[in-house]
Amino acid sequence: MYSILSAFIVVVVAIIFFKCVRIVPQQTVFVVERLGKFNGALEAGLHLLVPFIDRVAYKIPLQEIPLQTSSQTAITNDNVTITLDAVLYYQVTNPKAAAYGTSDFRTAIEVLAQTTLRAEVGKLVLDKLLEERQSINAAVVSALDRAGAEWGVKCLRYEVKDLVPPQNLMAAMQLQLVAEREKRALIARSEGQRQEQINLAEGRKQSQIAASEGEAQAAINRARAESEAITQVARASADALKSVAAALDSEGGDKAMQMKLAERYIDAFGNIAKKGNTVVVPANMGDMSSQVTSLLAIAKGAQTAVAEEAA
Repeated sequence: MYSILSAFIVVVVAIIFFKCVRIVPQQTVFVVERLGKFNGALEAGLHLLVPFIDRVAYKIPLQEIPLQTSSQTAITNDNVTITLDAVLYYQVTNPKAAAYGTSDFRTAIEVLAQTTLRAEVGKLVLDKLLEERQSINAAVVSALDRAGAEWGVKCLRYEVKDLVPPQNLMAAMQLQLVAEREKRALIARSEGQRQEQINLAEGRKQSQIAASEGEAQAAINRARAESEAITQVARASADALKSVAAALDSEGGDKAMQMKLAERYIDAFGNIAKKGNTVVVPANMGDMSSQVTSLLAIAKGAQTAVAEEAA
């Protein structure tokens, strides 16, 4: 009988001990109620409770918690039904509000995230939906933060994982993508051909310019050469006339000139018959001395003109 009573006492003491002592893990808060009323929040460590009066009503984790939201459908602004999957990261900042602000804060933030996501998707057309994913995430986080303040929960991040349009629309989008790529290829090819034609035309233009410049320079060089040749001939003729003039001024120059003119006169008339069948001769051909005298006068006149020009 004594042993049974002892065992009963040990069991009662053990029950009381376990009811009194609570060890709270790190990053966890125990919400304690006393006679059904909130009494306090126990942080990490060892705590003693009043047995049968105090009880741990809620165990609230303080870590960042990922919440995979259920797949849902949404309708875009251009009436396209799409399927969405998302993940939400949240953290409890107020254990008392999380315990008593709503019956289930996890379900509350998940439902609010889904409804906010559908509302944001309904504002956009499908083509802009992927581009505006960041703005959608930010809008959901903002809505959850406003509502979560009453629930003691803070939304840290929200990410849309999958966005799946209908199969027929995906096929149409694939065709559109192929057509767009073909269009870009055609545009790139035409731009290449256009640039090629421009380069060829520019090459021909430069070649013609170079050729014309070469021809112009060649003409200038020929003109300079001809001018130089004419100048040299004129200088030679002037030097010859100066030599003749100097010879006429020397002693016996007149007689030498008369002899030279007579020889040229005779040679010229000797070759007249060789040039053709018709011979035209001066009327006074026999008077050679008068002819030579006339030529000598002409030569002296030229001498005087040269002398005047030199002066």
